[in-house]
Amino acid sequence: MDNLLSEGLGLMAFGMGFVFVFLTLLVLTTGVMSKLVMKYAPAPAPKAASARKPVVAAGSANATAKNDELVAVMTAAIKKHRS
Repeated sequence: MDNLLSEGLGLMAFGMGFVFVFLTLLVLTTGVMSKLVMKYAPAPAPKAASARKPVVAAGSANATAKNDELVAVMTAAIKKHRS
């Protein structure tokens, strides 16, 4: 029985060691790849906002009214839930 317990503990230590080594290598590899990507393909510079005004849709007054109604209904529901 003592031999079986020692074999189990040895196998557990081997498994935990293997997982630890694998995760350490994974973290190091991911860090190196991240540095390589940032070196050779840096993030694109943000584009300047255009000075054009957005085009207003024909039915926007109706959509605004529906949004206002939706906001009112949601506000009433939240107030009722909190009370």
